[in-house]
Amino acid sequence: MYKRQVFDTNPVLNERVTHYCPGCHHGIAHRLVSEVLHELGVADRTILVASVGCATFTYDYFNVDGLEAPHGRACAVATGVRRARPESVVFTYQGDGDMGAIGLAESIHAANRGELITGIFINNTVYGTEWQYVPETGSVPLVCDMSSDILSRPVDVSKFGIVYAGAQKNMAPAGLTVVIIREDLLREDLPQFVPTYMSYKTHADNDSLYNTPNCWAIYCCGKVFKYLLNMGGLEEMEKRNIEKAKVLYDFLDSSKLFKGAVVPQDRSLMNVPFVTGDKDLDAAVVAASKEAGFDNLKGHKSVGGLRASIYNAMPKEGVEALVEFLTKFEAEHQA
Repeated sequence: MYKRQVFDTNPVLNERVTHYCPGCHHGIAHRLVSEVLHELGVADRTILVASVGCATFTYDYFNVDGLEAPHGRACAVATGVRRARPESVVFTYQGDGDMGAIGLAESIHAANRGELITGIFINNTVYGTEWQYVPETGSVPLVCDMSSDILSRPVDVSKFGIVYAGAQKNMAPAGLTVVIIREDLLREDLPQFVPTYMSYKTHADNDSLYNTPNCWAIYCCGKVFKYLLNMGGLEEMEKRNIEKAKVLYDFLDSSKLFKGAVVPQDRSLMNVPFVTGDKDLDAAVVAASKEAGFDNLKGHKSVGGLRASIYNAMPKEGVEALVEFLTKFEAEHQA
């Protein structure tokens, strides 16, 4: 077997076989976080706080002190740790449910108070939650990963320091990332260990042509942008997304077999998780859906259940067809 080393490991990242799913981005996030801690020379005074789900496995990968928090309380626990040990570097490692759903209040209040902690938000859309407003963070720049909902509705980007989004959900094929950054954050005084290519200023100064870009993905983006403008812009796109999401949510709210997994005020227009309450029945739904021509209805392994991804490209007719299938399945499996 041919093996090639693509990067050097560092003492902050333990060498062990990953347990994450193929293609999962946790491994990349672990490597980047460990490299920062190592290059800054702060690993020996760093404390990690994580809670549930895949985040709990971070203790096996990072060679730093760690503390487990209750579900949704990582920011609150990290606040206490940082205040008790002000000389420490404290960071949380959280998924979208932990930071953006059950832990939303702790996240917002910690940011609003200006707590000297760092929150690593790994948003994999598992829980199907979505922030319905932009939190006020004072002088702290707000950084947002909009990969799952960019172009799904109007957004006031002036409220953010940095917005970034992978193109693969609503814009273009994978391999392109769109970044919107406030000009004062295009800095030259970066640490020497930051590669030239990893500086946003490098790309801004070169009109995003510092390297050979992904021309095909950019071309596709242009086609999508023109399509959105011709159809009435993001206001019209939001209207359509609300209409088609309502079709599925209304069914789930009235169903006696299926139940939505997110409270109405936190629901996403792009990802809709739901369950039957029985793992075997969930599996039967997935199997039957494949026979009916539907793909990828199985929920993420960390939460199970079912999940429908209804991004911009999914027409209302597709959601109606899914509801028709679920209605038929329910009728055939009523007790």
